[in-house]
This record gives sequence, structure tokens and C-alpha cells, in this order.
Amino acid sequence: MTILLFFLAHWYLSLFSQTFFLHRYAAHQMFTMSKGWEKFFYWVTFITQGSSFLSPKAYGIMHRLHHAYADTEKDPHSPSYSTGLFDMMFKTKDYYNNVLNDRANIDPKFLKGVPYYKTVEKLGDYWPVRILWGTLYTLFYMKFATNNWEYLLLPIHYLMGPVHGVVINWFAHKYGYVNFKVNDTAKNLLPFDFLMMGESYHNNHHKLGGRANFGVKWHEFDPTYPVILLLNAFHIIKLKRNNDLNYM
Repeated sequence: MTILLFFLAHWYLSLFSQTFFLHRYAAHQMFTMSKGWEKFFYWVTFITQGSSFLSPKAYGIMHRLHHAYADTEKDPHSPSYSTGLFDMMFKTKDYYNNVLNDRANIDPKFLKGVPYYKTVEKLGDYWPVRILWGTLYTLFYMKFATNNWEYLLLPIHYLMGPVHGVVINWFAHKYGYVNFKVNDTAKNLLPFDFLMMGESYHNNHHKLGGRANFGVKWHEFDPTYPVILLLNAFHIIKLKRNNDLNYM
């Protein structure tokens, strides 16, 4: 039970950082926050993603490119231009590293307003730090695991950020239903998104790229949106009310 609770906590805390900070803030700027709170959420992202920390800078730029060039050769991660799931993952990794290390020739319009906190960006990408996180996860399992099968969950801890990414970038472009006609293969993976905190409403998001609430129909509950409303009510963030098209 301890291991399952730890896994679920890591899954959802890491996922919250990805959908709230990397996706809705860094990529789409659906809300604003002070530089102090931006640094705070940088640290939250580093702690919750751990060994699989994803740079808000690189993530934001790549996701903007994904919206602009979805399912074309310029898309950083498209199943339509990959031979399989792992091929897409490795291509995404290479593209990510090029963007992270400023080796990609990116149109300046995709760089506008992307957050950057050098301390956490460098620390999170430092391989000894990634290995340290992985070691801590392993030691936790060695202490609390009661069945051998529980160790099968460890690789997901190591690669939590990319795992979350591939659930949407691969499966939500292949399976699911659509509410809107869009110029790509984005689909809503789940009718009730208990798994991805709203991220699986991918078709909705590709149609309404600046909308902070990813759910549209009555049954499409976006668990991240009430948190956004709460943070907005406490003036930690300032939600933009004109959630129209943004990097579509």
C-alpha cells in the first residue's frame, strides 16, 4: 500500500507541474504570476518531476511548435511521422535537447515570454542530480516494497515526465473521440479524465488553445481548472479571461 500511495502521489504531483506550470503557463501563458511565484513553481516542478525534470523553457517552446505544426514534418512529436511509439520518444528527446541547448533554429515568435530560471534549469538537467533522484526512488522501494512486482513501477518514476508526454502525444493522437474538427489528429482520450488531470482532452485543447479549462462537455471534468481558479482567487496567479486562440 505504501508503494502504491507513493506512486500515485508522484504521478499526480508531477503531472500537476506539467499541466499547470509547463503547459498552461510556460507554453500558453493562460495566466500570469509574479517572478517570485514563477521561481516557486520552478522549484515545485523540480521537486515533483525529480529525475525526469522537464525544462519549462524547452517544453514551452516545443509545445508552441506542436500547435503551430501539428502532424506535419515540423511537429516535434507526431505519431504521423514516427515509425512507432519509441521512435517518437527518441525523436522528441533529440529535439528537446536541441531546443534546451539553443541548437535549434527557432522562429523568435515561439520564444516570446517563455520563463527561464537558470538555477533550476541547470540543476534539473544535471545528470548527477537526475541519478540522485533515481537513487532516492530506489531506496524508498527497497525500504517499503512488500512484493517484487512493485519494482516494475520504478522505471515510470525515473521517466515520469516523458511518460506523461507520450500518453498524450502518442495515444491522444491515435485513440479517442472528437468534439471539434481540427487540422490534425488530436483526440479526447478519455470522456472523464481521472488519469491526466485534463490533459487527455486533447482535441478540445487543439481547438481552443488558450482556454484554461480543457473540458467542454458536461462530463469532461478538468481537475486542474478548479486549482487554477483557487490560485487565481488567492491572487497567486492572474487568470486571463480572454481565453481565445493562443499559438494555434
